[in-house]
Amino acid sequence: MGTDSPAGLVLVGGSVVDMAGVARAKYVPASRLDAFHRVGMGASPSWSVFTADGSIAFTPELGVVGDLRIRIDPADLRVVADGVGWAPGDLCTQDGPPSPMCGRAVLRRVVAMAQSAGLTARVGAELECTLLAPGGEHASGKGWAPYGLRSSLERAAFLVDLTEAAERAGLGIEQLHMEYGHDQLEISLSPTDPVSAADDVILARVVIGRAAERHGMRVSFSPVPFAGDAGNGAHLHLSLADAGGPAFSGGDGPRGLTPTGSAAIAGVLETLPELIAVYAGSTLSARRLVPGNWAGAALCWGLENREAAVRLVAGGTGSVHGANIELKVVDPSSNPYLAVAAFLGSACLGIQRELALPDEVAQNPVESRRTLQVLPPHQAAALDALEASAVARELLGAPVVEGLLAVRRHEVNTYSGLPIAEAAEALRLAWSC
Repeated sequence: MGTDSPAGLVLVGGSVVDMAGVARAKYVPASRLDAFHRVGMGASPSWSVFTADGSIAFTPELGVVGDLRIRIDPADLRVVADGVGWAPGDLCTQDGPPSPMCGRAVLRRVVAMAQSAGLTARVGAELECTLLAPGGEHASGKGWAPYGLRSSLERAAFLVDLTEAAERAGLGIEQLHMEYGHDQLEISLSPTDPVSAADDVILARVVIGRAAERHGMRVSFSPVPFAGDAGNGAHLHLSLADAGGPAFSGGDGPRGLTPTGSAAIAGVLETLPELIAVYAGSTLSARRLVPGNWAGAALCWGLENREAAVRLVAGGTGSVHGANIELKVVDPSSNPYLAVAAFLGSACLGIQRELALPDEVAQNPVESRRTLQVLPPHQAAALDALEASAVARELLGAPVVEGLLAVRRHEVNTYSGLPIAEAAEALRLAWSC
């Protein structure tokens, strides 16, 4: 689309994602698209440390003084509702350069790091969410059949509408279905370059949310929308290739891994305890990261092992996109730009440092006789690990780390003492679009 007002659009929105994982947006009449592109729309620096419950976790650097700009590229515009276009935004200083708090800029920097090492990366996301009635309760009554044919057919009109809306918005979908949890929907997005993949996560939330609204529903992207129910993940898949070809197949290592692929997995696992607050940092996240949830709570890797933090997805005739690794710990409360940056960046660090791959765990980790390293047991410990992490500052930058700590510690201080049912209800719609 050009910088002139696109036909049929009345409003144009641009959004950025803050440290709480919430997309914040500004809108202009479509006739002002060129100004949104060239000049940008104002946003206080405190936007970056808005919290999931609407408070502000001020830091010495991020307060009431100063101003930033959200800038969008008209080429990125997608139609997301009648008369409404959306584009991912860059958070910039008034003079033009990206703010240190811009997640897209952080991810671009990590992509450049990978490219300078001769690596090509592709990323795909799986999004899980829960359909709600208008009042916030479950959208359907009892009798839910996990992955059931009936469960999806009963939502056929919604799923058809969602598929058509995704096509109109240019959002690639690999598959979609009603999932294991009560009223849970899963949608797998087509792999693409890392920045576009993170953009697509936000676009998918918008498209799902608007389609649900048209069918009298709301959507929760909370890691734990209801106490006792299955939690929602936002798993990330990573494919890597170097001059020798794909990294996760065709090699002489375990399960066909190349030396590059082995070191990449080792890097992700070694840094996971200090980066878990990036992937799953909300006060609800630890309630999802438990054995039996297929959330990757065990710090290990395994071929098609859905309880391992890193699942190696086999290549061959059963895989359209070839072998890749899935990071299962990621949930929808994360900032997708920072999560992808941490995932790709930690893989690159493993390759750079030629880290040795731990032995594979080929069965349910709970049943393994090996003593496995565990992730931080609660969010306060995860945040302490993030604060002490040199890797996090190297990959994300010190300002982002300080912002993450401020926002997530607000959540811990506010909600960790509450019963899970109260915390889940309070934050059920925090990450919805």
